[in-house]
Amino acid sequence: MSEPRSRRWRWPALLVLGLALLLAGGVAVFWDDLQRNALDPKIPYQTYHPPQAPDYSLRTAWYLMPTRPDELTRADPPVDIFFLSPTTYDGSELWNAPIDDRRGDKLFRQAMAPNYAGPFVRVGRIFAPRYRQASLYSELTLREDAQEAREFAYGDVEEAFRYYLEHDNQGRPFILAGVEQGGTLAARLLSDVVAPDPQLHARLVAAYLQETVIPADAPPIEPCVRKGQAGCLAAWVSAIQGDLSQVLPARPLVWSHGELVAPNGHRFLCFNPLLGATSDAPAPARLNLGAANATGLEWDARPAFLARQVSAQCKDGVLSTSRPKSAAFRRAGTWADRRKVPPYNLFYGDMEADALARTATLTHR
Repeated sequence: MSEPRSRRWRWPALLVLGLALLLAGGVAVFWDDLQRNALDPKIPYQTYHPPQAPDYSLRTAWYLMPTRPDELTRADPPVDIFFLSPTTYDGSELWNAPIDDRRGDKLFRQAMAPNYAGPFVRVGRIFAPRYRQASLYSELTLREDAQEAREFAYGDVEEAFRYYLEHDNQGRPFILAGVEQGGTLAARLLSDVVAPDPQLHARLVAAYLQETVIPADAPPIEPCVRKGQAGCLAAWVSAIQGDLSQVLPARPLVWSHGELVAPNGHRFLCFNPLLGATSDAPAPARLNLGAANATGLEWDARPAFLARQVSAQCKDGVLSTSRPKSAAFRRAGTWADRRKVPPYNLFYGDMEADALARTATLTHR
């Protein structure tokens, strides 16, 4: 008697199902490696031809700047903000992004500028240069090529900063602000340009390095330890409930003593925006002046604030926050998107108030 057809196909079907489950499990285990590999330009940096250099005398080399930076009026705020963008370029083709990268420009204008430069709109005039960013991939690997890409990006940033100081600053107080890759580059500006020049350092209101790993044993300038203190550094990297897996995989190299080094074994500098100080003390959610999701808003439009969204405390050098109460502050997007800074700012109102207080200290207003 022949075997029933259903039984005859059972074992091949089970075999196919088992192979499919095995394959799915393998993909899940190696998913991060597969995604990283997809972003690898696969070009040795020694033979790589970077995009054309920006000319900072042209407005096209700046994301943001005043309409007439050379003309000051009594209505202008008393300080400037030099803002360095976080990563907006994934990679896959180039180690360093061209400054006219359309996708990166869209991401900056829709999410990065309104959420991270936005808190400074009511503080001062904002200057945000375009620069040939090191790709997201360069922040996910320890390869020497990646280090060279980040060194290359710093060349643009230093040139932009020196151009700004010479042509647009006019001896005014200024804030240096950077996020993620922009924060690490700003840290080197502090070390190489600001700190060695006492007169320039005296005009620094503060440096805000958001989502930036800075070794606590080698800060480029004095950390901010109290509200209203001027000329200091506020740097932090945050993680919901202190989960370091959210932080270190996307930041395998940090600046220390003028070099890119692995963060292993280093304690990080941790400024708590709710306290206005570098401190390990806990900060309850009632101190949170206003989280904001400004993505998609027109530039300089004031977003709606949601107060008391998170508590925060520095633990082992990481700003550990509670899980935000509102669904507006949930991470989403592609694998690469989730390794960039989020398209919202949990400390928008806190940063604005903090910068205004330090500005008042330095300008006596």
